[in-house]
Amino acid sequence: MKIKFSRRKFLTTGAGALGAIAMPHLSRAADRPMVTHGVQSGDVTVDGGVVWARTDRPAQMLVEMATTESFKDSRALPPIAALPESDFTAKMLVENLPGGQDIFYRVRFRDLSHTAIEGEPVVGRFRTAPADRRDVSFVWGGDVAGQGWGINPDDGGMLTFSAMRKHRPDFLLHSGDTIYADGVIPSEVKLADGNIWKNLTIPEKAKVAETLDEYRAAHKYNFTDDNVRAFNAEVPVFVQWDDHEVTNNWSQSKDLPATYKVRDISLLAARASRAFHEMYPMRESINEPGRVYRKISYGPHLDVFVLDERSYRGPNGANLETEYGPASYFLGLEQMAWLKRELLNSRATWKVIASDMPLSILVYDDAANKKGSEAFAQSDGPPRGRELEIADILRFIKVAPIRNTVWLTADVHYAAAHYYDPNKAQFQDFEPFWEFVSGPLHAGTFGPNELDNTFGPEVRFVRAPGLDKQNLPPSAGMQFFGHVKIHGTSGQMTVTLRDRADVALWSTTLDPKLA
Repeated sequence: MKIKFSRRKFLTTGAGALGAIAMPHLSRAADRPMVTHGVQSGDVTVDGGVVWARTDRPAQMLVEMATTESFKDSRALPPIAALPESDFTAKMLVENLPGGQDIFYRVRFRDLSHTAIEGEPVVGRFRTAPADRRDVSFVWGGDVAGQGWGINPDDGGMLTFSAMRKHRPDFLLHSGDTIYADGVIPSEVKLADGNIWKNLTIPEKAKVAETLDEYRAAHKYNFTDDNVRAFNAEVPVFVQWDDHEVTNNWSQSKDLPATYKVRDISLLAARASRAFHEMYPMRESINEPGRVYRKISYGPHLDVFVLDERSYRGPNGANLETEYGPASYFLGLEQMAWLKRELLNSRATWKVIASDMPLSILVYDDAANKKGSEAFAQSDGPPRGRELEIADILRFIKVAPIRNTVWLTADVHYAAAHYYDPNKAQFQDFEPFWEFVSGPLHAGTFGPNELDNTFGPEVRFVRAPGLDKQNLPPSAGMQFFGHVKIHGTSGQMTVTLRDRADVALWSTTLDPKLA
């Protein structure tokens, strides 16, 4: 639901006139609808954002907004329904907020059948994008609760979220694999040193997700972690999906393993998509409901182009032998046209392209036999199959010209910085650019993977366990996130790769090229 209100009224109207809505009624605690999984905000721009929460029964979500932590200037918004059809989730798009401002919101639920009964409020906050050239700070990464590494209280839970929260970023760019729908979370995992990793777990995570409720449960599992809920209450999320929101390495040609009773990948993907959109505070497309790709403008210095590299791709296995066409699509024609158009129209200093998969890291659908590319990369050039989309985009960026593009990604469960130099590439019709890889936020650590030299990536930094130590648990300390700061005065971008102990592993500062 979209809510608009006057910026002047927002700043001048108190909650007194709306006290009948804002004041909770007394009732027994068990009778009150509760906020079950914390609050979230997302897709925040200069004048608005999306607020999300979930309750435990049919209810109305009541939201108050304020520019002060005391809620002295709060304003109550019209209620919206949270119903069983959406697993009792509700999200509200709020617009006409002041730019560059800390916004505080308070969410409670009111029972639909007994409107005198209201639950306890939960408070969240976010910062709207600046209208002027102020500093912008954000974090990015992906891969949560993978490879059986779930919430372990003895290890502190999902600690990377605590490390990211300390930086008070303007937002998290979540690069996908928000869940591992295809992964079981057992109660115990025996470690290489003989110790036992102990997970909190739920019945739905005892098998692969196939039903809508099982997909929903995988997302809700992550929200039970204290670190994640505290982070979500303070930091907006710009979210995209990758493969594990559905199943490993999925495309429309996916041959499902025997663990799946549901054999229709399109049905699984539809259920997974619905759960994904229900569980995150995304702005929804009217033209294409369920669309993931979108542009989010965060002030004069930054536009974020969130890609969807799953919904429109062709089969994973045919790309090496196929010329560009439906069988080798990765982004597809509509998304390609959208990306070019939005890049061309962007006036932001920096254009961050959020790719859920790296451009030149080889990821095989059949890893044991090194067959069936699951990623863009095919093998050393010339470009073929899916690589032709990237060649097309890079050529367009050069010719247009589009200045100051940076690619951010995750997926491979290690941290890296790649500098792309056309002089070292098989395909050379592009301007040099950077790609930064981070993650996992909370999953097994792998890599490093082989690189494809089609576009000439030069490894400037890599932190991975090495091929003799794969799937390290979070307790090994090799959980990574990226931190970006854009300096308001100079427009410089500083990119730092950090681990979950918040140690800076590598950093570089990029100077913007002026028009």
